[in-house]
Amino acid sequence: MVDRAQRICVIGDELVAGTGDPKGLGWVGRVTARTPLEPSPYVMTLAVPQETTTALSGRWEAETAIRFGPPPPDGSHHLVIGLGHADLAAGVSLARSRLNLANILDVAESRRLSTFVVGPPPTAHGEPDRQAELSAAFADVAGRRRVPYVETYAPLAQHDQWLADLASGDGQTPGQAGYGLMAWLVLHTGWHRWLGLPEDAV
Repeated sequence: MVDRAQRICVIGDELVAGTGDPKGLGWVGRVTARTPLEPSPYVMTLAVPQETTTALSGRWEAETAIRFGPPPPDGSHHLVIGLGHADLAAGVSLARSRLNLANILDVAESRRLSTFVVGPPPTAHGEPDRQAELSAAFADVAGRRRVPYVETYAPLAQHDQWLADLASGDGQTPGQAGYGLMAWLVLHTGWHRWLGLPEDAV
């Protein structure tokens, strides 16, 4: 019997793991629940807390390869890159952050992986201008390669519910409401189209 279920690997930091969500779903679980694929896809999160793009670019290929396995007979494997702000805290230059994401996307393309990028949302720590600049840089890298990019920083930077979630937690990761907001942004920024589903599936 041929396994035709799509495989979706989600790589990133603690936001991919849903850290801070009392329901344990995070944005990935919420998006998966609203993705009407038949058969149900294998959605695998591969998270490392506080991971920089440098570290991510060094590990993602080997970790996803053993989960994707051989190419499917129909359709393609899917890679979701959930980005955070660890580069700023670690002193990674903006140019290096751009290059790291570019390298991941280029290798993914060479492996015929369909790729989707979720940008870093605001945190209560660090400089807002630098966070916005990092998000814009990631968006530019993805845009140049025509890879779907979900901008989360700008819509959430002044969002009362998001800010309240950060304030009630560690300031780095949201709670239930914040992850719901992230999921909404993902679902309404080309997620279903990327998977070959009708937009009204949202």
